[in-house]
Amino acid sequence: MRELTYNAEGLIPAIAQDAETREVLMLAWMDAEALRRTLTTGKATYWSRSRKEYWVKGETSGHHQRVVSVAADCDGDTILLTVEQTGAACHTGNHTCFFTELTAGDVA
Repeated sequence: MRELTYNAEGLIPAIAQDAETREVLMLAWMDAEALRRTLTTGKATYWSRSRKEYWVKGETSGHHQRVVSVAADCDGDTILLTVEQTGAACHTGNHTCFFTELTAGDVA
């Protein structure tokens, strides 16, 4: 089994990437149980830091993520989910959460 490194809260960042376009869709957090559920069910399952509960992407919104593959980065401290996205990935309704371009002037 691959050794994973979780932060002090027991979480690891999980990046969701569109399986077809390779576009980065979103970043969320997983603990070991969320990762186990994701691998077992094929449904992207995350840990909500604000609500302190598990959430399956699309369970309430209908914007599902069917997991195609799961990989860890070379350091074992980030997860990459390759998914088939149905609907928007972002809670704002955008296809991806990464739609705000930054410039040097935006950084304090």
